[in-house]
Amino acid sequence: MKMIMAIIQPFMLEKVTHALERIDGFPGVTVTDVRGFGREKATPEHRVHHNRIDDVVDYVKKVRLEIVAHDDMVELIAKTITEVAHTGNRGDGKVFVWPIDSALRIKTGEVGDAAV
Repeated sequence: MKMIMAIIQPFMLEKVTHALERIDGFPGVTVTDVRGFGREKATPEHRVHHNRIDDVVDYVKKVRLEIVAHDDMVELIAKTITEVAHTGNRGDGKVFVWPIDSALRIKTGEVGDAAV
């Protein structure tokens, strides 16, 4: 099992979600509104100002997708996100993949791959 975390532009969420739903056996996704910044700072139209006066960082609104999938699906899911979320503009986002040691489905008590 692997965790796929993608940070994408908010306006790409619907397009990416629809593409992921078309993958046979897609396990599902958790979506969170987030904000942050990378090497390229926010332009004025993308800024979200933090409420603290002493905070001089300008954040950019993004969406985080979290997907736990079987190893054989990871490459297809990551490729789908990368291709569909791509605009060619700065701030398109990133995809990260890392191993998951275990999983437990609360409802049934299934463990490991069966829980995904």
